[in-house]
Amino acid sequence: MQFLKMLFAWWSGGTDGTLLTTWLYGQFVGRDQYGNRYHQNKSGSRRWVIYNGTVEASRVPPDWHGWLHRTFNEPPTKAPLRTKSWEKDHLPNLSGTPYAYRPEGSLAARGERAPATGDYEAWIPE
Repeated sequence: MQFLKMLFAWWSGGTDGTLLTTWLYGQFVGRDQYGNRYHQNKSGSRRWVIYNGTVEASRVPPDWHGWLHRTFNEPPTKAPLRTKSWEKDHLPNLSGTPYAYRPEGSLAARGERAPATGDYEAWIPE
């Protein structure tokens, strides 16, 4: 079932053209912590990703993003990106998920909106 979903739905994994290109010309380079698989052609002139699940560009970590866009020549499997102690771990875009940011007072947060403070004066046309 997963294979059929990936085959016919462009937003889930890879399309049939991507899978065929990967099978015929692709060379596996590595996998990230989200399960995304990274490939390149035999000459190294083309690089691509096959997502594990929903196709969402924000699910590519910074080190693999740099490799895909040729900022780094070596993939993170050979030359890992050095991170600073103060950097947070990469998170994909969480919009539309239960983990999305919902500020206090928003309808999605199911909170109570703070009462007006009185510093707002509505405009009244003359």
